[in-house]
Amino acid sequence: MTISFALLGAGRIGKVHARAIASNHDARLAAISDPVAQAASALGQRYGAPVRSIDEIAADKGIDAVVICTPTDTHADLIELFAHAGKAIFCEKPVDLSVARVRACLKTVEETGARLMVGFNRRFDPHFRAVRQAIDEGRIGKVEMVQIVSRDPGPPPPAYIASSGGIFRDMTIHDFDMARFLLGEEIETVFAAASVLIDPEIGRLGDHDSASVVLTTASGRQCSISNSRRASYGYDQRIEVHGSLGAVSAQNQRPVSVELATADGYRLPPLHDFFMTRYTEAYAAEISAFITTIRDGKAPSPSGSDGLAALLLAEAALKSVQEGCAVRVTEAGGNA
Repeated sequence: MTISFALLGAGRIGKVHARAIASNHDARLAAISDPVAQAASALGQRYGAPVRSIDEIAADKGIDAVVICTPTDTHADLIELFAHAGKAIFCEKPVDLSVARVRACLKTVEETGARLMVGFNRRFDPHFRAVRQAIDEGRIGKVEMVQIVSRDPGPPPPAYIASSGGIFRDMTIHDFDMARFLLGEEIETVFAAASVLIDPEIGRLGDHDSASVVLTTASGRQCSISNSRRASYGYDQRIEVHGSLGAVSAQNQRPVSVELATADGYRLPPLHDFFMTRYTEAYAAEISAFITTIRDGKAPSPSGSDGLAALLLAEAALKSVQEGCAVRVTEAGGNA
């Protein structure tokens, strides 16, 4: 059974998913839609997929699933449209910037019985999954503390910052999901500090470019997150989990794994320059997992509820920065 996909959005992340779909033997890219005709046409020509409208895709019974890579403020409406159309839905994070809107959207998904998967690709990174496997196998004992470092090589343009929803909803949200993935318990309290250290324009737009977050579960397990919109040395992505019997970590990855040793010391190649190359395997595995849920009729994971849980943590982090104290997740919008 080959799953027929329509791709909504031919921008940067859309191109990443188009490549993942095209490289999967069990998938076929059947249609592309984007309001920018040139972008849609160029991507369609590259993968042999016709450009079609949203309504045409929704009405086509030959299309099994859609991948939503459009601007965030369109996600919830498109999810609801394709839920009613009977399509399986993969949507990039977040479902929406509003907790209330996300809840309303997920209610529609539940009522229609639609299959929805949210794009937290880092769960599918082979290095991070190996960390989770070590936890599941009991090799480090009971999880006690998690450290996540996530730093971009450079800040996005001001136009992106203005519509992103802020660093916690846009960037840290991936780390919030990874924290839940690794801690094994739901998070109760969030303490966050955020600053503008890189570009004053980001501050003028009401956002931050540098943030630190401490998450705590009911039993006292902790996760610390370090975020920056600038890392001069490349795309910095590391995690460590400390447990009662030991620790397991995933270090930074490089396009070329070669180490040069001379009298001057040791030298390593540069890190990946951004997520498009660092997480290539994760994006491919993510689409493969989505296809498996369609075939087997299983509930997708990460689910819409996982997306809501991460958004609630982002809301709590923002509230913590504003109030200068730890915030219970229930104070930021309730339970997922």
